[in-house]
Amino acid sequence: MHTIPQSLLGGVLIGAATTGLLLVNGKIAGISGILSNATSRQAEGWQWAFLAGLVATGVAAAAAGSPTPAALRHPALWVLGLAGLLVGFGTRLSGGCTSGHGVCGLANLSPRSLAATVTFMGVAGLMVFATHHIEPIRQLLLIGARP
Repeated sequence: MHTIPQSLLGGVLIGAATTGLLLVNGKIAGISGILSNATSRQAEGWQWAFLAGLVATGVAAAAAGSPTPAALRHPALWVLGLAGLLVGFGTRLSGGCTSGHGVCGLANLSPRSLAATVTFMGVAGLMVFATHHIEPIRQLLLIGARP
């Protein structure tokens, strides 16, 4: 895989989508907030369109032959459920998600977003280390042995 061009393209697409949403609707592209509002009584059509675009992008990538990330190939269902609950808890605790804080908030030089981004990136780094280098944790999460 050519991760540098793919990562660069992904970053450009994320930047374009967040900029487009801000310019067209005057809204911040915080995915957790968009999802929360889309499932409430104040739902607007653009929120469902934005979420559909996220899903469609994943479907299009799979159809184009992009490989599934290793962490999602054979996960235990309980691991995915626990991960979802922890992400949801963190999102509520920090008042936003990685897209709202990490992409939009940092671009706006928000100190609160900087603190949130440093926190979730630090925890993510620790989890990657733990799941790749601490065998009992690897076995617990059923990640399997590295090649």
